[in-house]
Amino acid sequence: MKTRAEIKFEAKMAFMTQYGNAVAVCLLATLLPSAGSAMVIGLLLLPLIVGHACFSMRVYRREQATVGEFFTAGFADYGRNLLGTIWMYLFIFLWSLLFIVPGIVKAFSYWMTPYLLADCPNVDPQEALKLSMRMTDGRKGEIFVMYLSFLGWMILSACTAMILYVLYVGPYMHTSMAGLYLKLKQEALDRGVVRPEELA
Repeated sequence: MKTRAEIKFEAKMAFMTQYGNAVAVCLLATLLPSAGSAMVIGLLLLPLIVGHACFSMRVYRREQATVGEFFTAGFADYGRNLLGTIWMYLFIFLWSLLFIVPGIVKAFSYWMTPYLLADCPNVDPQEALKLSMRMTDGRKGEIFVMYLSFLGWMILSACTAMILYVLYVGPYMHTSMAGLYLKLKQEALDRGVVRPEELA
């Protein structure tokens, strides 16, 4: 299977072929949280997390991805995507009440949820969380290390008022994380952790 370095290299090459759309989506995802009240933004942005996951997977796969798909993928099945992301963040919050570390561990357990909602249209919200927990079992360290590999880039982004993040780091990171999801999904299928029909 692909290494982290190979996934990141492929992600970099892939998003550069659709640089304009990737930057536009990253800009929207960065600016929209400041566009209104917390409740309105929550109802709007939570489904767009699924839209962003869908967009990033299409970019990584070298499929043509448009800015419009960022919205349509999130809102096409609005109720399902909203409920799935609400469940995800609610459980992370509740586990965080037990101390920070359990919350972080559960955040990695549920990390696949938006990707599963975007990638598997017949999976219901609660099942997406359960599948994510099964598929990330024993793989949380790999997810953590992938995020950690962008720490230096995030520090540089902060030094540029997040301009570098929008223009390069964000698209690069989101495409890399999509590539990691696709790798871990295939590994889960190969190991029999999930059955193909569960991901239909």
